[in-house]
Amino acid sequence: MGSLEELLRQRLAGAFENVAGVPVDPAFRRSQHADFQSDAALGLARRLRANPRDLATRIVAEASLGDLCDSVEVSGPGFINLTVSNTVLASMVSEVSRDDRLGVSTVEPETVVVDYSAPNAAKEMHVGHLRSTIIGDAAVRLLEWLGHQVVRQNHLGDWGTPFGMLIEHLLDVGETEAAHELSVGDLNGFYTEARRKFDGSADFQERSRRRVVLLQNGDEATLRLWRLLVTESKQYFMTVYAQLEVRLAEGDFAGESAYNAALAPVIDELRRLGLLRDSQGADCVFPEGFTNRAGEPLPLIVRKRDGGFGYATTDLAAVRHRVQDLKATRLLYVVGLPQRQHLEMVFAVAAEAGWLAPPARAAHIGFGSVLGADGKVLRSRAGGTIKLVALLDEALERAARLIAEKNPDLDADTRAEVARAVGIGAVKYADLSTDRGKDYVFDFARMLSFDGNTAPYLQYAHARIQSIFRKGGLTPNRDGRLIQVTEPAERALVIELLGFPAVVNEVAQTLEFHRLAGYLYGLSTTFTAFYERCPVLKAEGIVRDSRLVLCDLTARVLAQGLDLLGITAPQRM
Repeated sequence: MGSLEELLRQRLAGAFENVAGVPVDPAFRRSQHADFQSDAALGLARRLRANPRDLATRIVAEASLGDLCDSVEVSGPGFINLTVSNTVLASMVSEVSRDDRLGVSTVEPETVVVDYSAPNAAKEMHVGHLRSTIIGDAAVRLLEWLGHQVVRQNHLGDWGTPFGMLIEHLLDVGETEAAHELSVGDLNGFYTEARRKFDGSADFQERSRRRVVLLQNGDEATLRLWRLLVTESKQYFMTVYAQLEVRLAEGDFAGESAYNAALAPVIDELRRLGLLRDSQGADCVFPEGFTNRAGEPLPLIVRKRDGGFGYATTDLAAVRHRVQDLKATRLLYVVGLPQRQHLEMVFAVAAEAGWLAPPARAAHIGFGSVLGADGKVLRSRAGGTIKLVALLDEALERAARLIAEKNPDLDADTRAEVARAVGIGAVKYADLSTDRGKDYVFDFARMLSFDGNTAPYLQYAHARIQSIFRKGGLTPNRDGRLIQVTEPAERALVIELLGFPAVVNEVAQTLEFHRLAGYLYGLSTTFTAFYERCPVLKAEGIVRDSRLVLCDLTARVLAQGLDLLGITAPQRM
């Protein structure tokens, strides 16, 4: 049996097409006037120059919904209201309660590359890396759960001219001391001191430039020092990822340096394809459809006048590698919105070169900025960039104090475990519950609140359900017994539970995780209403058993939904 919303939408879509003679989106959604409502007849009537109410009546007569709905009515100027029968609701939710996947089917798998996080070697991860890492991790979790082969690509910035000054600074301080600084996470201090010396010393500048040439020419002694910088940086980044509880692993680093050997062949192939043009001494591609403010064609520079390669060349090499070598058919770039035009131009050039051809396609999963209370990009009190690890440490400290106040009876180990789940979960949920295309204000007080659309509220809802079973000394029964659906609060909860597959499948396409977060919040508030109006442990017989199954299923959906967002659902709080 398909999901409830899928079945209703298919039946309505078929009726619309039979009446209109062309495919029509039934514009199907939840409603306060019935379980579901379609207003598509109004728009279709304007196109057909028909009476919308009469048209809606014809569509209702055409639709085969008698086995699913107790009532299918036309209301107002042409709305179609659907009320699903209790019997169907009971049967479908009983089936879902037996399903380890909660009604969500696996998909026809494809290889998906997710490009995310992308810190720079020898530079600290800061709050600017937060959204890419969190959103990318959620994408990986969701797509893997649906059955796709997901390739994580952490596009590490590990090449380029800054490494000349970094290697020279390393030689000045000594390899042992440099390794120590980097291993304890003082990447900013190391980079800042190198930059200060570069800006203040002509001799250091010259040494740094010579070192860049040695690096680019493959000098083994220079490469060994470069590897030291990169290796120590990676080890530190892995400690940050562990604290943030994301799935990035050591083998997922795919640095810019990995594409060095492919850069010249990329240029050669673009030239052979006739796509290269000279522009003021630089090799450029002018992808169709991109212009500057004056309406002139906009170039993507692939080799600069001095012969050096830029980010665009590396990005093109990465696209070609991911499609041709990794055999990916879906490329996802979790990168801030300011990079939108650059990525769109890269995708366009890759398509013109034939590297990005159907079924392969690429998408920019853009996101806004993290803001402070002043509405500006979040910074430290001193006005500097906030280290990501410092932000996470503060979240954990605040959560630990909060949990100690809320439940002082928890033992120390459980309290620490819950505080980690709440603190890290709060940071992630504040990000993912926001439309990723928008900025959001980072506010510890709001994100750690147990009221409203927050991670602690959802985590508490899950923990409260677990307490029902502990209090009753019960183990959840998942034998598939038929659930009773009679009370309005039961109906509302069942319909929410049956909506999980549709939300998951939609978010898998859009990667708009605020929709999944919004669904989980709606499920939690609906469960709260059910719990207040429908006694569980005080009920008797089949009613009690049925409500316990609904409680268990709600907890499972909440835990799975939160896990897809990278958030832990504690058993107690």
